[in-house]
Amino acid sequence: MLVEEIMHRNVHSVTPSTSIGDAIHLLKNHQIRHLPVLDGDVFVGLVTDRDLRSASPSSLDPKGLRNLLHRPVSEVMIRQVITAHPLDFFEDAARALYEHRIGCLPILEGEKLVGILTETDILRRLIEIFGVDRPSQHVEVEVEDRFGILAEVADIFGQHRTNINSVMLERSQKEDHLNIVFRVQAKDLGKIIDNIEQAGHRVLWPRTNPDPEGGV
Repeated sequence: MLVEEIMHRNVHSVTPSTSIGDAIHLLKNHQIRHLPVLDGDVFVGLVTDRDLRSASPSSLDPKGLRNLLHRPVSEVMIRQVITAHPLDFFEDAARALYEHRIGCLPILEGEKLVGILTETDILRRLIEIFGVDRPSQHVEVEVEDRFGILAEVADIFGQHRTNINSVMLERSQKEDHLNIVFRVQAKDLGKIIDNIEQAGHRVLWPRTNPDPEGGV
């Protein structure tokens, strides 16, 4: 999945000379937290609600607050901004947000702003990828890490005419094993679980039997 598939294309922005007061109004009016700063068509910076809060004087200084509202956003904007390209992969953009602890990525083609991607967009897309945006049940299976194992377990769901919303794989705590997490739409999950266990796999969730290693 590419960034251009999920980014916002209609982006509210300001210029370096826009007053801080007008920027605050835009943020509140549109219920957003980030405003790209454009000089003509060129992206030159970013201003956030956090930047504006940090620049605000004490509420005990009303004169200072009035002065702040008339100052240009160029005085408080971030100039060195982490950005992304529309053809970057979704997972690389998500990693950039996480590693740099930032709330958005302006999306640029050259110096031109073509969109914005926020942490909320990432979370919403992850919810869709995990399949939890639709009615479904969580089934987690521990399997040997060997060729064809995913298809083997998925075929059991197919035999029961069960729709799989999503599949995720992660390393198991047990050596040479994987945990496969399915989100499925099943009419009779009990029979499916029985068949998975009869095939020699361990169902971690739903828990139907005591953990053989002493868990619950």
